[in-house]
Amino acid sequence: MSIAAPTRSRVRLLTAAATVALAALSLTACNNGDGVRDEGTSQQPSKSAPAGGDSGKDTSAGSTTDDKTGTGTGTGTGTGTGTGTGTGATTKPKPQPASTGKNNPTSSTARVTCNGSTVKVAAQSVSRPVNHMLLTVTNTGSKRCDLYGYPAVRFGEAQSVPPVIDDSKPQAVVSLPPGQSAYAGVALSGGDDGGGSNGRTEKTLEVFFQGRNTNDGGPGAKAPLPAKGVYIDDSLKVTYWQQSMSDALAW
Repeated sequence: MSIAAPTRSRVRLLTAAATVALAALSLTACNNGDGVRDEGTSQQPSKSAPAGGDSGKDTSAGSTTDDKTGTGTGTGTGTGTGTGTGTGATTKPKPQPASTGKNNPTSSTARVTCNGSTVKVAAQSVSRPVNHMLLTVTNTGSKRCDLYGYPAVRFGEAQSVPPVIDDSKPQAVVSLPPGQSAYAGVALSGGDDGGGSNGRTEKTLEVFFQGRNTNDGGPGAKAPLPAKGVYIDDSLKVTYWQQSMSDALAW
C-alpha cells in the first residue's frame, strides 16, 4: 500500500506534463497556420479599395482633363491667330504709287510751256469791237501747257513786237489741259478816225510765245489770214492771254 501512492502521483505529473505539451503544440500550430491565413484575409479590402474608391477615379479623370485642355488651348490659339493675321494681310489695301507726270496731265512735272510744238493758232476777224481780231490757241499735245504773258505777233516782215494792253493782265497764268483753248484780242488799227499811222495790209501772221522767265517760249506758230489780208497800222496792240473769249474782246 505504501508503494502504490507514489505511482499515482507520478501518473498525475505525467498527465499534467502531457497536457501542457499538447497545449503548447496547439498554440504553435494556431500561430503558424491559421494566423497567416487570417492576416492575408484582413488585407483584401485594402487591395480592392482603389478600384471602387472615388479618389482613384478622380486622379485618372484629372489627368485626362489636363491633356484635353492643353490640346484645346493650343488649337484655339493657333487657329485664331492664323485666321486674324491672314485676313488682315489679304484685305488691307495696298498703297498705290504716286502719279507721275507721264500718267497725270495735271501734275506739275507734266506741265509744259505752250508753243508752236504743242498748240495750233487760228486768227478770226470780228465785227465787235471794230478793227479787232481774235486769236484762238488750242492745246494739241498730251500734256497741260501754260500760256505766259501775251502773244508776240508778227504781221508780214515786221521787225518789232506790238505792245500789250496792260489793263488786260489776268490774275493767274492761263493753263490749258489737252484739247482746251485760250484767247487773245488784237486791236489792228486806230479805227476810222485815222488815229494810227503807217497803215498797210498784211497777208501773213506768225505768233510767238513767252516762257516762264524769258521772252523765248519756244517755236512760234503760223495763223492763216483771209486771202484779202488784214489792215493794220502803228496803233496795233494785243491783250494778255485770256481764259475766255469775252475777256479777250473786252479791250
